[in-house]
Amino acid sequence: MPVFSYKGRSNRGGELVQGSLEGADSGVIADQLLNTGITPTEIKLTGGSRATKVQGQTLWQRLSQNRTVDPLELMLFSRQMYTLLKSGVPIMRALAGLQESSQNPAFTAMLQDLRESLDSGRELSTAMRRHPKIFSPFYVSMVQVGEMTGMLDQTFLRLYEHLEFEKDMRERIKGAVRYPMFVVIAMAIAIVIVNIFVIPAFAKVFAGFHAELPLMTKILMGFSDFMVTSWPLLLAMLIGAVVAFRAWINTVDGRYKWDRYKFKLPIAGKIILKGTLARFARSLALSFKSGIPIVQGLNTVGMVVDNEYMRSKIEQMRDGVERGESILRTAHATGVFNPVVLQMIAVGEETGDLDGLMFEVAGMYEREVEYEVKTLSAQIEPIMIVALGALVLVLALGIFLPMWDLGKAALGK
Repeated sequence: MPVFSYKGRSNRGGELVQGSLEGADSGVIADQLLNTGITPTEIKLTGGSRATKVQGQTLWQRLSQNRTVDPLELMLFSRQMYTLLKSGVPIMRALAGLQESSQNPAFTAMLQDLRESLDSGRELSTAMRRHPKIFSPFYVSMVQVGEMTGMLDQTFLRLYEHLEFEKDMRERIKGAVRYPMFVVIAMAIAIVIVNIFVIPAFAKVFAGFHAELPLMTKILMGFSDFMVTSWPLLLAMLIGAVVAFRAWINTVDGRYKWDRYKFKLPIAGKIILKGTLARFARSLALSFKSGIPIVQGLNTVGMVVDNEYMRSKIEQMRDGVERGESILRTAHATGVFNPVVLQMIAVGEETGDLDGLMFEVAGMYEREVEYEVKTLSAQIEPIMIVALGALVLVLALGIFLPMWDLGKAALGK
């Protein structure tokens, strides 16, 4: 649709308002302005639709605007909005200032769209809902509550603290999983190098003696020959397995089963579970503290949890609350909370301080995650030592023992 620029006077204070809107004709634009409390004084056609403008952009401009928005930028945006709104800066002027200082074209385009949406009479939460890749449903719901209660500045501060906590928790979980993954990959690379380069060299030595080899040596040499001759097949099978696994976890059933299995992984599983529960508890406490109803809070928190299994448990809690059950009973039915947490939820319901108690639950899980991450090396080292010992034992029995026997036979002759 074509784009019209307009000027008008607000029906409340009579101040001059100007901006741009899309519409079929000037009459449609005038109706939109009147419905939002603006009396238009001038409406002019400025050109084609915004989609046409995008088509006229260079390839570099399109690629720049398609860049993703880093979570750190969203954190900075929330903190800056809190500071500006608390200082009494009007929201339109605050967005304009942030737009001028932004270095990310995608973020700049989003801020421009927010300003145009506010110009057209939309609320900030409604404008943010147009950018689901940047603003999560939880973020939008919090902003909407802030608009309704007149505490938008405090809402942005709470969102900043929440995003900071989310970022810290994600980094801790990634750090916890990174070390065991590195150990497994290093051992796999070592096994490949031994089978492709080391064992074939010893096989040539053994062949020169024309002697009977032990069973373990024959197994190692056979497996090494298979890897050397069939490495293209093995590589294709590995790539196929990775592609099939990614396709499987992209399905609803596959994602649910994988997310449930992640909680049962040795060592790392309990860290992932506690980190997920900490994020859930803090998100729910933040929604309660901001005045979001319980059912709506559970719904929005469930939409932003990045684990399908945990999301199903949150939806189970939401359905139970909708039926009139208490949060304690629904939380107990999920089977993911320990007795201490359930006791804290019970106290929170009795005292009416459920948001405060949920913050305590989040803090408890956060401290447990921090402790687990610090002791991760001590937990993995015994497993790594046993695995390396088994690898050395197999190599000793399969390679060095035959050499020892052949040496003794040569000396005996």
